[in-house]
Formats: sequence, structure tokens, C-alpha cells
Amino acid sequence: MSVIDKTYWEVCIEINPICADIVCDIVQTNFECEGIVTAEEKYKNLELISTTEDTLKAYIVADVLNFDEVQSFFKTQRQELIDKKVFNCDIGSWNVSIHKQEIVDWSKKWKEHWKPSKISNRIVICPTWEKYEKKNDEIIVNIDPGNAFGTGTHATTQLCVNACEKYMSKNAVIADVGCGSGILAICAKKLGAIEADAVDNDETATETAKINAKVNNETDINIQTATSDILPDNKYDFVFANILHNVLAAIMPDLKRIMKTGAKIVLSGILDGKEDVVLKAIDENNLKIVEEMRQKEWIAFVVQKED
Repeated sequence: MSVIDKTYWEVCIEINPICADIVCDIVQTNFECEGIVTAEEKYKNLELISTTEDTLKAYIVADVLNFDEVQSFFKTQRQELIDKKVFNCDIGSWNVSIHKQEIVDWSKKWKEHWKPSKISNRIVICPTWEKYEKKNDEIIVNIDPGNAFGTGTHATTQLCVNACEKYMSKNAVIADVGCGSGILAICAKKLGAIEADAVDNDETATETAKINAKVNNETDINIQTATSDILPDNKYDFVFANILHNVLAAIMPDLKRIMKTGAKIVLSGILDGKEDVVLKAIDENNLKIVEEMRQKEWIAFVVQKED
């Protein structure tokens, strides 16, 4: 079916931004969705001046979309999350509004809302379709996330990059576990790492990461569709693990195994209120917390291997 033959609907869902990732997954699993905007952000001189992150917009293809059925569906999904106690806070009303849209390719339309943004002291993330002239000692990383997670604007990514700037030594050998679009490995290389391995269990993610590495002239990053267990023992000076809290806990022994003595790892992707399972795994593996970092509702731990 060509774009001109499709009927598009904009479905706006009022949420707490803390659950945006889960709502995205619900939409993509249950509807023919060709684009999602989690926040319409406005920047001035690289600084965020406004955002609509409390309303998620999904662009859905359907001949007919019944408001009552869609509202009932999202209310049911919301109640299931509440019953399962996935979040320890108000997750928003999940009230919806539906608007029939003009015929456009919404799989590309979302790009209009993503502009260059400075995510750390030095790193500026610039979409491949935008132009940006760096200032002073800024480092520009060009990214096209494709269908992979990782635009640089998410708090978990920013926590990782800030930790890298603060704790990664020059000429470090690094690993990026759950690399998504490859943004963290690319940033590490541009900040001075001499060698980088990146793994993700999603082939779509690793293909996107390879494209982004090439765009940034970092083609020597070793990117594989795999999990952390394939990485070598005692090799890495610095490790990124930006994954869900329960996955971090499960793979903590592997993460420790790949680190040199004295190496540091940044554990990110941890929602406020879900950190206990990660702290327990850190303690069980005799790792030392160097710093706890927070941004919005997200937590990251910088951890060191001492033996």
C-alpha cells in the first residue's frame, strides 16, 4: 500500500513521561504504527526551553479508528500496569484524543521534532539530516537512530555520557553492552577510547549502530549481534550497560568478568524505585559504588571492580 492509499490517525495519550517506553511498546505491538513522538521539544542555543513530554503522539494507520474502543484499550492497559505495581507513582490518566491526519509519511515526519542537543559538557548529538557548527571543544556525534533505541536525548543515555566524560581514562578499552544505536561506543571513541566492542541482542540495533559508526568515521568499533557472555575476560577499562534494571542484575557476573581490576562500569536504565535489585547484585558481586547519578526519574550507578 502506498502512502497516498493510507488513512492516518494521530492518537494523543496523556501520560507520565516515566512510562513512555512502555506505552511506545504497547502501541507498536497492538497497532499499525508508523511513527511516535514522545515529546515535541523546542531549543534555543542548544538549551531545551519547552517540551510536551506529558503527551505521547502515535501515528496509526487504520481505515477506521473508534474513539471508545481505543480509549477503553488504553485504560485497560493502564490498569494492568497499576495492578502489577510496575511503577511506584501516578502514571498519568492515559486519556486519549484522536485526530484524522493529512496524508504524509509519518515514519519520516517525526524527524522534524529532533534537533541538535548538547547532552554533556562536550558532546552534541546532531541528527544526520541537520547541520551544526561546533563551538570551542565540543564534539559532534551524528546519529540516525533508525528503529533502534538511542537518540541521545533520553536521560539514561545522558547519564552514561556524563559518566564517561568524568571517569573514562584516555586510551581506554571499552565495551557497550546493549548498544542500541551505538551512540555510547561512538561517544567513547571520540572522547579518547582506543578500542571499543559493542553488543546488542537485536540485529536491527546492531545494523543501525554500524551505520552510525560509519557516519562518524568510527568504523573500527567492533559491533556484534550478541549478548555480554561472548565478550572476553578482564579486557575492559570502562563499560557501558544501559539496560533495564532486572537485566542488569541478571548479567552482573558477566559484567564483572569482562572488566579489568580497577575498571569502572556505568549501570544505567534504572527507574527510581527499582534500584534495590541492582544494588543487591552489585553487593553480591563485590563491586564498589563510586557514584550514584540521577536525572529526572532515572538512576545510574558508576561502579568499580576492585579484585
